[in-house]
Amino acid sequence: MPPPAGRAAVDDAVRAAFRAHWGEVVASLVRLTSDLSLAEDCAQEAYARAAARWARDGVPENPRAWLVTVARNDARNRVKRAVNERSKLALISAGERGEGSGTEQRMIDDDLLRLTLTCCHPALPAESQVALTLRTVVGMTTDEIARAFLIPRATAAQRLVRGKSRLRQVGPAAFAVPVDDLLAERVDAVLAVIYLLFNEGYAATSGPVLVRGDLCDEALYLGRTAARLLPDESEAVGLVALMELTHARRTARVDDGGELLTLEEQDRSVWDHGLAGRAVARLDAVAPDAAYGPYRIQAEIAACHASATTPEATDWRRILGWYDALTRAQPTAVVALNRAVALAMADGVEAGLAEVDALDRAGDLARQHLLPATRADLLVRLGRPADAVAAYDAALALVDNDVERRFLERRRKAAENAPH
Repeated sequence: MPPPAGRAAVDDAVRAAFRAHWGEVVASLVRLTSDLSLAEDCAQEAYARAAARWARDGVPENPRAWLVTVARNDARNRVKRAVNERSKLALISAGERGEGSGTEQRMIDDDLLRLTLTCCHPALPAESQVALTLRTVVGMTTDEIARAFLIPRATAAQRLVRGKSRLRQVGPAAFAVPVDDLLAERVDAVLAVIYLLFNEGYAATSGPVLVRGDLCDEALYLGRTAARLLPDESEAVGLVALMELTHARRTARVDDGGELLTLEEQDRSVWDHGLAGRAVARLDAVAPDAAYGPYRIQAEIAACHASATTPEATDWRRILGWYDALTRAQPTAVVALNRAVALAMADGVEAGLAEVDALDRAGDLARQHLLPATRADLLVRLGRPADAVAAYDAALALVDNDVERRFLERRRKAAENAPH
């Protein structure tokens, strides 16, 4: 038995075990009980007992195994006390008997995948999918989720309660791993939740800061976990590469005063070239015959930017080609807007502006500040500052993030002061 440890060392060990194994502990209990709330309660109790027992007995060699065992015993005892839950006791016993059939790591992976897929069940609204994933897979508290999305704690709690309630209505089928087309659909939902989380961290929709590093880190953790659990899913790899390539530029996105910088203005020497290189290696390792989906294509675009040592060295022709492919794979108005920028840089600003004006007339981005902001930038490049000022005014009327607002105000002022 390991020797007793000091309080600080035990606290560090419990925190490390929470960060590394929370999702795995919950996932193992969900497999046995098909009850998300019970699984969370027992996992929390196991960590609480760890804080006391490890100080007395020492930190175990395998903290995850210790936590799973304690949590499972707690679940069994709770179910025994609930006389109307005998079927769940049978489930626990059956699950434990079946554990000898596979390797431990494979079972951990399967449990974690099942839990992640459950949190992204199509019966749940998107906001509940995100909240449940953060709570049960990552281990964020209700308060942390509320702070992450700048919402009241009651709202975050409601999203969690609503999600769990909906899963109970679906029944045991909610905890089963789907197959074939249904699995592909559910994987798409998992990746969408991860990317939604990352985007909220990378470009916060509202609030005083632009980059929420904590959300980006959690999204990267989830993405890498998904890619490990789904090694044959090229889109999972593409998503991780996309997030890593984007994250590699995070420190250059704002200046020392916290003000937003464009890609052209960024100091490329401070980009995390190591992280970008690892992301490119991920892309290169994808099987050559694997299909190009939206995440993988966007990662290729980000790789083009990462490889350019100066703004002038950017291969916009190649980027435009990738946007053509992305338009075929994901024909959305946002993709069309980004393609218009690539077109402006590759074939001339007039060509890009014509595409932006066509999108404006279509009205699909009428409530997004990105379209008038893009239009304003192209008008500045064309030497039409008066028109750019009007476009910046339109963008400012729609933007919610404080950093982006100040950026647009500066650009508007520069256009206003430019020779007309």
